[in-house]
Amino acid sequence: MNVGWIGLGKLGAPCALALQHFAGHDVIGYDLNRVRVERMFSEGGDHGEQGLTDLIDRGPLKLAHTAAEVVAHADVVFVAVQTPHAPAYGGETPAPWDRRDFEYAFLVQAVRDVCRAAAHQGKPITLVVVSTVLPGTCNKHIRGLLNPFVSLVYSPLFIAMGTTIADFLRPEFVLMGADRPEHLAPVVEVYGQLHDRPVFKTSIESAELIKVAYNTVISAKVVIGNAIMEICEKTGADCDEVIDALSLATDRVISSKYLRGGMGDGGACHPRDLIAMSWLAQRLDLSYDLLGQMAIAREAQTGWLANLVERWADQTGHPICILGKAYKPESVLTAGSPALLLAHQLRERGHEVIHKDIYVDGEFDRPDEPRVYVIGTKHPIHATCNFAPGSVVLDPHGYMPDQAGVTVIRIGRKS
Repeated sequence: MNVGWIGLGKLGAPCALALQHFAGHDVIGYDLNRVRVERMFSEGGDHGEQGLTDLIDRGPLKLAHTAAEVVAHADVVFVAVQTPHAPAYGGETPAPWDRRDFEYAFLVQAVRDVCRAAAHQGKPITLVVVSTVLPGTCNKHIRGLLNPFVSLVYSPLFIAMGTTIADFLRPEFVLMGADRPEHLAPVVEVYGQLHDRPVFKTSIESAELIKVAYNTVISAKVVIGNAIMEICEKTGADCDEVIDALSLATDRVISSKYLRGGMGDGGACHPRDLIAMSWLAQRLDLSYDLLGQMAIAREAQTGWLANLVERWADQTGHPICILGKAYKPESVLTAGSPALLLAHQLRERGHEVIHKDIYVDGEFDRPDEPRVYVIGTKHPIHATCNFAPGSVVLDPHGYMPDQAGVTVIRIGRKS
């Protein structure tokens, strides 16, 4: 099938390449920043994305100069442009009390360009909006741009930066929303060439909510897991044992994934989606802004960890060093990183903080003097580090081994 993909950023480019090389579709891509995309294709490197270099080596995408060129080529046009939050709402720092919706200007412009091109060319197309939006957005911002040549489908992806390709190739399910069921057929065909995963078909409004609800439920599990870790640290219980027991309750608790004690929720989607959903709760005047309280809990739990770091720094007199800036293991991506939030909170309290990440910075500091270390990211390599005698290692994840002459504290765990 002839496919167009508008928006070739960190998520869009891997997905478009996967459709080309794994599904065999004839894909053409377009991005406002063509220079950045051409550089990505020519320079190689992992770009923080597992498997992207291999896909680029198979052959880059054809690139269009305009959205109109994409429409001329494609029967199905995916729009995966950014719907950003202001930097203060990304999760790396405490979020302002004044909540906000996402910014939709890029999405509106891309959809407008596609719709105008389809009308001008007199060509019927299926427009698939992939970008994350809050419920009601398509009705408010998108439907008014449509014309008789454009059928709208809202089909967001459940993918994470760093593992985009694997997530795209093997999703738990594919979500598709449309006003009319027949609009879904071309999109089902596109994905049917890629995998055999189930398709959940619904209205556009429900699909909008399912996407952000999925992310906020994960955020809730992280908050609960960290609350259990904090209780265990204060009572002598073991948080891993607690979660292992809860994990057996598959009828009611479902699974232990994301429920482990550790750092706060992170990534480019989850913290910002949680904050945006809090804005929506306030705008809809819900009886209680539970989602806003979850965002507050995420920051408060990081604040509690900062308290623990402070106590050990005051007790030992050692400098503070956070190991890991990335939001997840073996990644260079730092969007929404809880480790950055921790560093921010400690610096706000007046502490000097050394912050290192072997993946992000390309090197690992190996000091001779003792420090108070915090394992901010669960990089496997941290478990092999030799710390200076007298150091204190605070491990929220519970995976660091004991080391002679070093105090290792697996937070909320007995052993």
